Amino acid sequence: MFPVAAEFLPIVRLSLVVSGTAVLISSSIGVPCGVWLGLSRWRGRRAIAVMIHTGMALPPVVIGLLLYLLLSRSGPLAFLGWLFTPEAMIAAQTILALPFVIGITVSSVAAVPTELGSQIKSLGASDWQCRWTILREARRGVWLAVAAAFGRSLSEVGAVLIVGGNIQGHTRVLTTAIILETSKGRFEFALALGAVLLLVALLVNALILRLQENRWVA
Repeated sequence: MFPVAAEFLPIVRLSLVVSGTAVLISSSIGVPCGVWLGLSRWRGRRAIAVMIHTGMALPPVVIGLLLYLLLSRSGPLAFLGWLFTPEAMIAAQTILALPFVIGITVSSVAAVPTELGSQIKSLGASDWQCRWTILREARRGVWLAVAAAFGRSLSEVGAVLIVGGNIQGHTRVLTTAIILETSKGRFEFALALGAVLLLVALLVNALILRLQENRWVA
């Protein structure tokens, strides 16, 4: 009983840290980029939109392989020393979540009536104030983007397995632990980990849904 608990808590803790950090980074980068792209009307916007949507379908194992090559001893980023560390796992999850944040934010901002920006500017608002007001109007979609990023990060297994190595007590997260425990025939432990994974996803999405309904958040 106690050995299982000793394994269980570090796995859950690391999963939350890695996925939470990846969501914070991808949201900090993706939301401003999404707002900018959603308000842009220049010619190359469609090409970037195609790239973003392609990024949503990126195979995790491919991202994991590319990161592995970059971070390996012969790779250009070997000096970071991130291979088989939580930092590498965070990088992988951030790359995978970022297109979701940008893409959904772009769609949400683009859905705001264009007349709103013109009305705000006619009242003497600055460009920054105009963007902030539009972001407030698109807040439901922005929170949906954050939820999608968290779901993508929390459920990821291929990339984190490659760059993290699934090392006990160091880089083992819920998804990789479930695969390992299933292969070892420890189905009760694997099911318990799966239940926690579902519970975390439920709680986070319930919180985000609550934030969507509160006007004071955005």
